[in-house]
Amino acid sequence: MIEVKDLKKSFDGTEVLKGITTTFETGKVNLIIGQSGSGKTVFLKSLLNVYQPTSGAILFDGRNIVDMSRDEKQLLRSEIGTVFQGSALFDSMTVEENIQFPLDMFTNMTFREKKRKVLQVIGRVNLQNANRKFPSEISGGMQKRVAIARAIVNNPKYLFCDEPNSGLDPYTSNVIDDLLMEITKEYNTTTIINTHDMNSVMTIGEKILYLRLGVKEWEGNKDILATAKNKNLIDFVYSSELFKQLRHFMLENDQTSLT
Repeated sequence: MIEVKDLKKSFDGTEVLKGITTTFETGKVNLIIGQSGSGKTVFLKSLLNVYQPTSGAILFDGRNIVDMSRDEKQLLRSEIGTVFQGSALFDSMTVEENIQFPLDMFTNMTFREKKRKVLQVIGRVNLQNANRKFPSEISGGMQKRVAIARAIVNNPKYLFCDEPNSGLDPYTSNVIDDLLMEITKEYNTTTIINTHDMNSVMTIGEKILYLRLGVKEWEGNKDILATAKNKNLIDFVYSSELFKQLRHFMLENDQTSLT
């Protein structure tokens, strides 16, 4: 579980995050959504301690990262898996070597133990035939799966994903969403995803945090999203004609079930 308490972040006197308080539960897929400029990226980087908060607290299972020593932060980093936007794979390393990298950084495993663990997660993300290939030799969707495998190879307690579906076709995006949901349940991680993909919001959003201008405007889940009263949220999520029709259909069905 990650608890955020009155988190504020300013740059050169400009307040970007304006007192956000929320909780991300273990074993659930937590989504952060909002328009460009809403503070999503700054919020995610604050959780990862890339940015030091101006004030507030960020507690990882009760441990406040703001007050941690350097050694404590290093230990926490070993408990975090990160899927970067664009995958951020090492071009000169094979799929296998990319996935092994966190084990080299954070563990004292023998080479044989590392090899066994890498092959295990390669199987988990269905990349058995790609382990010797380089990133340039595989598709964008496969690269995302490599990035996910690298993020989970160390059995993280916390999994952060920044726009994991960016640049992918709808079918592959669904594959990635399903994989992230399955891994969250399987590994019992606290999974936090920064996304613009409204299909992800509708299908895997067990917890949705909507930010606007650095403020938490709404939080809930996919099941109550259609009936939310926040106009800014509705205009953002249901901006396309297809999603507007979907919301109308969902509301009609909801009313029918009550009669």
